[in-house]
Amino acid sequence: MILAEPYSDVVAQHGEGPVWDPTDESLALVDMLRGDVVVVDGSHIDRRHVGRVAAAIRPRSQGGWVLGVEQGFALAGRSFTEPSHLPPLWSDTDLRMNDGACDPYGAFLCGSLSTSGRPGAGALYRMTSDHEVKEVLGQITTSNGLGWSLDGSRAYFIDSATQRLDEYRYDETGGFSDQRPLARIPVADGIPDGLTVDAEGGVWVALYGGSAVVRYAPDGRLTHRVRVPVSQPTACTFGGPGLATLLVTTSSLGLERGSEPLAGAVFAVVPGVVGQPSQAFGG
Repeated sequence: MILAEPYSDVVAQHGEGPVWDPTDESLALVDMLRGDVVVVDGSHIDRRHVGRVAAAIRPRSQGGWVLGVEQGFALAGRSFTEPSHLPPLWSDTDLRMNDGACDPYGAFLCGSLSTSGRPGAGALYRMTSDHEVKEVLGQITTSNGLGWSLDGSRAYFIDSATQRLDEYRYDETGGFSDQRPLARIPVADGIPDGLTVDAEGGVWVALYGGSAVVRYAPDGRLTHRVRVPVSQPTACTFGGPGLATLLVTTSSLGLERGSEPLAGAVFAVVPGVVGQPSQAFGG
């Protein structure tokens, strides 16, 4: 097991959705329940408020950012000033967006959950570059990690309530089919949360409550375990020179005040495997 070390000070209450920005060589993430985007550039921290919930963030191919917000999607420029919110996808105030990523075809996917914990109330939505949105998976309880195989033919998805990392066949229309469990995570190891896929096709999964990030090979073998010195890792991505550093966001949500002084910081480790550039949104 290898140990991650602090990359930043505490920057979020519930940090999520990290993505490396090669243009500025900085890390963007969301402080989800405060509705903020946080950009970490060395010791400089920039924070922008984008709504009641900032669920996910990814770059746009034409510049700027696409966001998952409380009830749908939003678009923003480089500075995040006055993001443009697209029409909401629902009116149920018990639902909110939670995590998202861009697929190999330039579409942005983000999934929802019920804040009261209603089983199966969430769904996964896909927005294409022309801003058309459709539901691609339903009956989800806690929509979380999302990524794709190197050739784009398979999607990896986590509904945290299942304690699984699932694999699907995937196509250019956003079709999910032939679901199968790639890995089952014991409850004692933590709750599977956000994920990223490295340049060798390995899937890294943050274990919320488990103080760890684990890596599964494409055949489902557990190959790496990174220890994180706080209990609630939320998500991960690769960044830094050569995308050689695994960066891990964390949360202090629900913890006793002062019990984990570094909860909400970003942690880093060089695991010996490099990442791949984040896919941008085509719209």
